[in-house]
Amino acid sequence: MKKLLCYLIFLSSVMALAQTKVKDTITRRATIIYNQNGNQVTFKPETPPLIPIAGAPKPSYSYLWELGDGHYSKEAEPKHVYKNKGNYTTRLAVTNNYDNGKPPATRPKKVAVNDITDSNYKDIASIADQNGFAILKNCDPIPEQEMVVVVSYQNLENYVSSGKLYLFYNEKQFKNNNFELVDFRTHANEREVKENVVASVNDLEDTKSYLASAESISRIKKYKNTTTEEDLDASLSDAHKTYHNVSVLEFDDANPGETRNLFYTFKTTPEMIKDTSATVTMRGIFVPNRSYKNHKIKNLEMEIVTSHDPNKMGSNGSFMNYRFVRFKRVNFKTRFQNNGEGPARMIRLETDIPDMFDKKTFKIESMYPECPICPKDEVPTVSCLDTIIKQKQIFFTFKNIYLPGSEQKNVHEKDSTKGFVKYSMKFNKDFHKVKTRTRTAIIFDKNEPIITNYATTRFLPGISIGAKAGYNLYPDLDNSTSYFVGATISPFKSYRFYWQVEWLNSINKYDSAANVIDGIVISPNGLKQRQRTTTSTENKSVNWEVPILIRYNINNYIGVGAGLQANFNISDERNQTIKIETFEGDSEKFVINTKTDSNSVKNSFADFKTGLLFDLTIGAARIGPSLGARYVINFEQNFNYFQFYGIWKF
Repeated sequence: MKKLLCYLIFLSSVMALAQTKVKDTITRRATIIYNQNGNQVTFKPETPPLIPIAGAPKPSYSYLWELGDGHYSKEAEPKHVYKNKGNYTTRLAVTNNYDNGKPPATRPKKVAVNDITDSNYKDIASIADQNGFAILKNCDPIPEQEMVVVVSYQNLENYVSSGKLYLFYNEKQFKNNNFELVDFRTHANEREVKENVVASVNDLEDTKSYLASAESISRIKKYKNTTTEEDLDASLSDAHKTYHNVSVLEFDDANPGETRNLFYTFKTTPEMIKDTSATVTMRGIFVPNRSYKNHKIKNLEMEIVTSHDPNKMGSNGSFMNYRFVRFKRVNFKTRFQNNGEGPARMIRLETDIPDMFDKKTFKIESMYPECPICPKDEVPTVSCLDTIIKQKQIFFTFKNIYLPGSEQKNVHEKDSTKGFVKYSMKFNKDFHKVKTRTRTAIIFDKNEPIITNYATTRFLPGISIGAKAGYNLYPDLDNSTSYFVGATISPFKSYRFYWQVEWLNSINKYDSAANVIDGIVISPNGLKQRQRTTTSTENKSVNWEVPILIRYNINNYIGVGAGLQANFNISDERNQTIKIETFEGDSEKFVINTKTDSNSVKNSFADFKTGLLFDLTIGAARIGPSLGARYVINFEQNFNYFQFYGIWKF
């Protein structure tokens, strides 16, 4: 028996331990390995195994190497020749694509160059084709993860110059800051400076709303490519209105044609916007010569992601003001990457189009691989992009192209395996304020489709102020008159259900029921006389009515609602008249005496009533003028009433 008992205790302990989850505290790490021959160094990453996502393409790593002397590489195993002797700090940022784990952490590694054995040194590559100013990132932002931003600038003048670099981040259109600047690394003695920023009107009135206005959208589009501007003060003022934070660096003695790189490490905040179809930006301003106002501007666009998936869809319409979007364009961008072992010759994108968009306004903004639009009714023999617009979808087909595969032999640059289509549309003439979702099926040649995330279009609630006036009808009160004026507040042009709060100021007048008392009194000479006392009251009051109701628009013309109402008597006046009539004898034939007396009583905030209400409007139910009728059931007798009104919502 004791053996059986011991066995049962042992078995229970094993089962309890088996059901206890052990927290995984192991951090994924990538290690920098290098092989050195004098000043020639070959780097190699030692990375942990990838964790595949079910149904996704084969996972892979992408890399951004900082080589410690201002150069960088995106190759998996770069080979670099250092120009001078010295100690160089090498850093590696690893991005895990189609992987369920976190990006591997890395530690910097020192490389000591003591001998110059290879003179085949190459300067940092020219970026003249990008107008001398470029910004890139190692990955799209994921909340609470780090990312590296590389800012490159080149002196395109024919003289030595000294200038400034601005990097703006954390857009004011979002409620919370998206980025925290952790560190920046310079290699040409650039130095950080502080500039006094004068708060603009927009800064002082910043409501920190999720407003993606048409103005901010146009700014993003304007600086998609590197532009050359002349009014530096206006550009800086515009950037300060758009962004909360800025890093300012000064540089000296940039030689003609010289290219330099700066490296910024940002950590995305826990409060970062989580919408995976939202687009966030940073803005760089490059002043080649501090003595002049000429400058260059470049925006870095980034889509919020939950995992590093190169095949995704994004939109700049995540949060829009419904009042101002009717004639504005919303941009969509579908990105893709060929993860195959060979090149793709045809890529087909099947994209859903919500009903609220006008497909007649469809416009392709840009694409990669860059190619012309396919001719209609012809079989294309050259590279081109074919677009077919259907009722609920748009098909993009890249024909006769060559997009290398990331697993293809001799393909070292991952960016060469990526492409995108960026397009825009306007809204239909009549569309409702509803959330929309759209996604794309990506088909490489004849492979199975890859389905992207949803790109979401949302509208801010907005505020609609209404003016309201009308008449209250009290069927149970005598000689009642009641007029009111007031205001309403509700979401702007809501589609179906929405809340509405009102404030009404009413002036009321009614008579209370007369109180008549008949009796027999004895006159001084001992005779019986009939006496009648009639008490009548006229009531005047000023009331504040505060209804809170939930409404539902059945269509554009009819709306219904129900809710609660509080009624405050702000001022109340009661004029009481007492009339005493004395009759001869006990009959009512002859009046021998009439006496009238009156008094007035005034009170403030003397009465408080609550009730239910039911409402119907006919007219412009969402915005504009309409007529309404309401029945209010007060939790007090004789104060139920009908309300008839006109309202205009703005």
